[in-house]
Amino acid sequence: MTALMFTNARLIDPEAGTDAPGWLHVADGRIVASGDGPAPETEAQVIDCAGQCLAPGIVDIGVKVCEPGERHKESYKSAGLAAAAGGVTTMVTRPDTLPAIDTPETLEFVTRRAQADTPVNVLPMAALTKGRDGREMTEIGFLMDAGAVAFTDCDHVVADTKVFSRALTYARACGALVIAHPQDPGLSRGAAATSGKFAALRGLPAVSPMAERMGLDRDIALLEMTGAAYHADQITTARALPALERAKRNGLDITAGTSIHHLTLNELDVADYRTFFKVKPPLRSEDDRQAVIEAVRSGLIDTISSMHTPQDEESKRLPFEEAASGAVALETLLPAALRLYHADQLDLPTLFRAMALNPANRLGLDSGRLSAGAPADLVLFDPDVPFVLDRFTLKSKSQNTPFDGQRMQGKVTATYVAGKEIYRRP
Repeated sequence: MTALMFTNARLIDPEAGTDAPGWLHVADGRIVASGDGPAPETEAQVIDCAGQCLAPGIVDIGVKVCEPGERHKESYKSAGLAAAAGGVTTMVTRPDTLPAIDTPETLEFVTRRAQADTPVNVLPMAALTKGRDGREMTEIGFLMDAGAVAFTDCDHVVADTKVFSRALTYARACGALVIAHPQDPGLSRGAAATSGKFAALRGLPAVSPMAERMGLDRDIALLEMTGAAYHADQITTARALPALERAKRNGLDITAGTSIHHLTLNELDVADYRTFFKVKPPLRSEDDRQAVIEAVRSGLIDTISSMHTPQDEESKRLPFEEAASGAVALETLLPAALRLYHADQLDLPTLFRAMALNPANRLGLDSGRLSAGAPADLVLFDPDVPFVLDRFTLKSKSQNTPFDGQRMQGKVTATYVAGKEIYRRP
């Protein structure tokens, strides 16, 4: 493998919390050394970063790739190209496919597809219950042996508390991570917006933010009972944050994430029933958005993910409450996150702590950092390049992005996996 010397770089180190000029040496697919000042003499290929940012590649938990079952929406090939163009070097994929990834055989199928078609690292999650129906847990041990890194029923909340407690108990015995969608399924059923004046004026079926708090409270109680390792996929409301803070303070093995859409958009963006802004859970109030940003800054919320959910045109060209939920975000995750940087709300080390270091740590990976010995999974980007997003230029098969036509700032220049360049901006 070619040794690389990145010079004249702006190193974004989430582990050290620094943003400073320097150089980075890569050999045999791993980071050898880094430092400030002039780069040492070496026979490695020199890459002049021209003052651009060099950061750990993004580790994105919760990417939906629609294989098997809905390959017309997204394939491993198209998702891999989109990830590379977005600076995502590791996709942690969801099991909400058709059929669900709930057996070792299905998991081995998607693993083969990913290895054959995808230039980035792919780590699959498996369903927690068979068919994601919430009635019978999957064979967690066998699925771990087949490569599952976590277990989740995605947005299908396991409503039966006894089934969920048994699954958590078994997961703890196996050392497995359970990822859940904190939401009260009764309150949130059929909701298309967050309750409040806006939803009432638009006549949209709505859900109270308390549904998230109630779902999280139940899950925390079960964690106290079982001692399992747990990650909340999306915390999006201010009401849920005190419960999360107490659970962490009490020593439970709990982490939490949020999506880039809930960090950068609010309920008013739905405007005149724009279905590209329909996500799950629904977009929240501006007060909730600001509270979640503060929770990311303080470290209470650990991770930021794309929650990449491809939907075809037919699924979105429907009345708002009937349209499918979800948005693509593999390519827009970084430029959308840079909105928070340019607004002086989050600095770059904090953003990459949440997008790279913390997700890697939660999954037991040695990526997400710039320290010696770490994999050379890197993203080189210019945070200041302005552009207007055209959804038809996205590499995903589906183009259901809420950022279509919006002014954004920040583009990926190159992406590297194990020291190999897998994308360079034309």
